[in-house]
Order: sequence, then structure tokens, then C-alpha cells
Amino acid sequence: MERLLLITPCRDEAEHLDRTIAAVAAQTRPPDLWLVVDDGSSDATPLILARWAAELPFLEIVQAPQQRARGRDGLAVAAEAVAFNHALGLVPRESFSHIGKLDADIELPPDYFRRLLDRFAVEADLGIAGGLLLEDHGRGWRSTGGPEYHVRGALKLYSRDCLSAIGGIEQRLGWDTIDEVEARMRGYRTRTLSGLTARHLRPVATRNGIVRGRARHGQTAFILRYSPWWVALRSVRLACTPPYLIAGAAYFWGYLVAAVGDHGNRVEDPDFARFVAAELRGRARPRVVARVLSRRVRNPVEVSSNPPRS
Repeated sequence: MERLLLITPCRDEAEHLDRTIAAVAAQTRPPDLWLVVDDGSSDATPLILARWAAELPFLEIVQAPQQRARGRDGLAVAAEAVAFNHALGLVPRESFSHIGKLDADIELPPDYFRRLLDRFAVEADLGIAGGLLLEDHGRGWRSTGGPEYHVRGALKLYSRDCLSAIGGIEQRLGWDTIDEVEARMRGYRTRTLSGLTARHLRPVATRNGIVRGRARHGQTAFILRYSPWWVALRSVRLACTPPYLIAGAAYFWGYLVAAVGDHGNRVEDPDFARFVAAELRGRARPRVVARVLSRRVRNPVEVSSNPPRS
């Protein structure tokens, strides 16, 4: 039987929380149980949650466990993953067919969960799925981009079998990519549905500043065992995005800092390392081929330099 558990880690989200909750309340297929985990909020978040919990029978408020010092950057210590796992441990997982994670700054379309669950129903090997994030950069809502195989940590939906097969989500930086690699290693598909969009009310990696966010992504690349050549290419690409040059430099710097002092968080499983390396090589080849073919099409002299013999 199809049953949906939704978990939302939440800390000081008063600015966006009403829109997030209202969007879930308006779902054509609402969650059967929604656990919102308040991780020590100091703003109006608890009041907002209490008001909505009185209106929505499927919404329950959970207090997150006390965590070690987290500083400014809760993502760096995987505070969301800790809160998610805490809530997941409070209910019998086998009672739900699908488990979702939704950040408290996401506004969903009314048919979001219905369409996702329908996709799981027709794709038996689908393990992790989600919608495409849109962000407002001052000129309207635009896609955040990203590869189809990656589902943003802000709005993931797991099949119960997949989540059990990968052993849940890990409580470390990079958890929302580690889970996908583990899923693909076990034969599950992971994908973002480009035709299903949601609005991200706070741009990706900007909660504590864009530069800090880029550095954190570089640190994540080391944890995931991305090779230096891949990180260098990614840094060049990011250097062409705002803040220009700085974004790429921050990403590469985060990787270097992690390489020097963050070995304790790196994934050490050799099978994981081999799988990641194979995936990166496979993704790089189509890009190289496409660029070569594109250059040849643009250069008619090169195309006709060796005409066929008559």
C-alpha cells in the first residue's frame, strides 16, 4: 500500500516556513505523516509550527536531539542528516512505502507528490527522485540546473526499499550525493524530473554566503573521492559564474583544505571509490566527443580537408 512519510529538518526558517507548509497543505496527494524537526530555532519558527500543527492532522512537530557545536555552518556538520535520521527513528519505517525529505524553504506545486509517486509506480528500479529547483535571481524564476541523475538534498523522495538497501543517509557532509552513489551501486536509478519544478525560496549554497557554500561543495568533492582533474575542470566552470573567478577559487580551495585535514570524513569504501571514478570517466567522454564534433561542424575547412576519393 502506498504511504508517504515526509521529514523536514528546520532551524530559524520563519521567513519561508508559511509558504512551505501552505504548499504541502495544498497537495492533491498530501503526506500521510509529516514530521517537522525543529533544531533549536530562535526566531518565530516554533510559533508558526504550532499554529499549522493545530490545522493539519498529518503534521507533527519533533524536537531535534542536542548536537555538538555546529558554528555558523550547520551543513558542514550534517545537521540536517542528523535531524532526518532522528525523526526517521521515531516511526516504524516499514509502515511507509516512500520517505521524503523536504527543506523548510521550498514551495511545491499542488501535484508534486502525486506525480512523483506515479513515477515510482511505473519505474520499478527508481530509488531516489525529486523535482527541478527554480530560483529567483531577480529576473524571474530559473532552473538551478544540474545533471539529471542528481536529486537536490532539499527535496528528495526515496522508495523504502532503496533507503533500506543503502542503509539510510550518512551523517556527514555530502550525504545527499553519497546516498545516490550507493543507490546506483545497488542497481537503483536516481533522477530529477525536469518537468516537475519547485521553487527554492533561498538560493542554493547561500544560507551562510555564496563563497562559503562553494568552498563547502569543494570539500564535499574530496569526501566523495572526486579526482583532482575533475575538481580542476569544475573549478574553471564555476569561475565563470557569479561571483566571477571567486566562485571557482572557493570551490578549489575547499577541496584543498579538505585534502589536507578532512580525511576522517572521506568515504573509504574501495568499491565506492572505483564506482565514482568509473562514473566520472563515463560522464567526461560524451562531453569531449560533443565538443570535438561541434568544433568540426563549425569549421568546414577541417571537414573537407580530406575529401573522399572518386
